[in-house]
Amino acid sequence: MSIRKYKPTSPGVRGMTTLNYREMLSGHKPHKPLMRGAKSMGGRNSAGRITVRHQGGGHKKSHRMVDFTFDKKNIPARIDTIEYDPFRSAFIGLAVYKDGEKRYVVLPQKVKVGDEIITSETAKISAGNRLPLGKIPVGTFVYNIELKPGNGGKMVRSAGSFAEVVAQDAGYTHLKMPSTEVRRVIGTCWASIGEVSNEEHRLVVYGKAGRTRWKGVRPTVRGTAMNPVDHPHGGGEGKQGRGRRRAISMWGKPTGKGQKSRRPKKYSNVFILSRRKVGKR
Repeated sequence: MSIRKYKPTSPGVRGMTTLNYREMLSGHKPHKPLMRGAKSMGGRNSAGRITVRHQGGGHKKSHRMVDFTFDKKNIPARIDTIEYDPFRSAFIGLAVYKDGEKRYVVLPQKVKVGDEIITSETAKISAGNRLPLGKIPVGTFVYNIELKPGNGGKMVRSAGSFAEVVAQDAGYTHLKMPSTEVRRVIGTCWASIGEVSNEEHRLVVYGKAGRTRWKGVRPTVRGTAMNPVDHPHGGGEGKQGRGRRRAISMWGKPTGKGQKSRRPKKYSNVFILSRRKVGKR
């Protein structure tokens, strides 16, 4: 286990944990041609209005151009490095193809420097290889899954996550998602074999508020602490209950406490075979 604990020399350090990256990464520097600068918008749109709350500040970061489309088919690639990416929880690796091209890819667990991966309809069922969902046997764990053929991996990309192939039926593959939802995806969509790397990411304890600010996360204010003009839960003398059956956001939409917030007419409803289980597992 690569979790590092600290002596409680201060209140912030008490209980704080970090990942021992020296054991998990290859120690290589990022590949410069696959990097570009990143401007922090602080959750604001082009008009300067905050559209995503709780974002801003944090350490300066550079983008790594990660390949999610995997359009180089039937050409094997060697994993040259295992690196940290500040914009995602999973580890990335530099894949060097036989024709000399280099691309960053999201790595699965148990893949080491020097291992080979390939994107092919006839690839073996081994970690890192990529195949169409229709050719993957039932019971296999997959990640980086396409929603539309050729559109690139959209689902199951964060650290430690995976989806399970539970059935193949009438040209569709049934996947059990990390949320416990069971969904149909057309069998010509591609997916990678395995579970996403850095599964211990969920065990990290930041320990103090300042460390979340280093990550670019700004504070969250409770609705009950606001005024009525700012939030439906605001106002009242002293501490008040919310005075309504459901907890809602400042825009009046149901939120938290395992409430259903999905739109009744969402386009992908026809692909969901079993809704996710909410509340305590």
